Amino acid sequence: LRFSCRRWGGLVQAGGSLRLSCAGSGFTFGDYAIGWFRQVPGKEREGIACMFGAKDGSTYYARFLKGRFTVSSDNAKNTVYLQMNNLEPMDTALYYCAATPPYGSACPTLNYHGMDYWGKGTQVTVSS
Repeated sequence: LRFSCRRWGGLVQAGGSLRLSCAGSGFTFGDYAIGWFRQVPGKEREGIACMFGAKDGSTYYARFLKGRFTVSSDNAKNTVYLQMNNLEPMDTALYYCAATPPYGSACPTLNYHGMDYWGKGTQVTVSS
């Protein structure tokens, strides 16, 4: 399983928006649960959101997001997106997408320990 992650946009100011995409190859996104996670140096990786495969479509979000981020997918492109709005400096982190088979508790609990496949991180920096 391979991921190609991309940030659509550059440095963003507080209050701005940014979109990340994660394209998969070697597997069908719809058959997996796809999660987004982020990590700041010196801190533990934290879960942001997770979407079960296309057949289910259930999506789980971290409560601290307060509705600012949205996950969507384009199954034809085997790509998952993370739309981030009203960004805050505290959102600055290295963002990752990850996949796991669509069963178990890793996705709904946003538990990064339960994710099996990881893409390379994409840096998001939000200035104040």
